[in-house]
Amino acid sequence: MNILISSKEKIPIYEQLVNSIRTEILTGRAKENDPLPSIRSLSKSLEISIITVKRAYDELEKEGLIFTLPGKGSFVSAQEIERIREFKMVELQEELSDILNSAKEYGISKETIIDLIKLL
Repeated sequence: MNILISSKEKIPIYEQLVNSIRTEILTGRAKENDPLPSIRSLSKSLEISIITVKRAYDELEKEGLIFTLPGKGSFVSAQEIERIREFKMVELQEELSDILNSAKEYGISKETIIDLIKLL
């Protein structure tokens, strides 16, 4: 599993960890029932707090992306990838709506925002 985090990012470490593992799962690089690194080993290899890793794993478990078996570890859940993507699309639509409303307050057109997105 390729987990990348950076202390230089503005995004909190636990969120970076959640995003990185989520990407591994949703892209299919981490398969159903694949084991995740133990909380202790991941915290040691990334040089971050055990509490940070635990928080990230708890978040992923809430999202249904992983499950934990006491004494055995955490594993990738069976996924309905399309359902998860649809859920994310709804979230993105809400975020984009907020961006467009904010832009509108400053006299920035929808077309200008679309042009900015195309530049990314």
